[in-house]
Order: sequence, then structure tokens, then C-alpha cells
Amino acid sequence: MKAITLRNVPPDLAAALEREKRRRGQSLNRTAIDLLKQSLGVGAPRSNGLGRLAGGWSDERTREFERALAPFGEIDPEMWK
Repeated sequence: MKAITLRNVPPDLAAALEREKRRRGQSLNRTAIDLLKQSLGVGAPRSNGLGRLAGGWSDERTREFERALAPFGEIDPEMWK
């Protein structure tokens, strides 16, 4: 495997990597490799993270949400006179 050294990493990027490493409970090296693989689509399809959000609701939760939104699609005839 190839070793890569990054120089002149901006402080805000270094801090963000440090936060992400702590959030994941991984080493900085593992976190950086995972983020690079994800952003470049290597080993897995590229993702913006929305699939996890969109696929997270149960069918019942989805129906409940759609029922709650339904009134917003109705036209009030009184307002259009």
C-alpha cells in the first residue's frame, strides 16, 4: 500500500477531520481514507448521504407524513372567487 503525506492542511479542514474522527471513533488515517473513498466513489457508489435519510422511514411513517401534507394540496374555492 502507498503512504501519502498531506502538507499545508488548512486549520479548519484539520479541525473538521479531527471532529469526524472522534464522531466515528476511528483513527485519523482510517477516517481520511474512508472520506476519500466515499468522495471519489471508490469501493462503493458515490453518495451525498441523502439515501440514508430518504430510506429511514417506515411505510407507516411515510403514510403519516403524506396524510399530514395532503391538506396543503387542496384548493380553497373561497380564496379563488
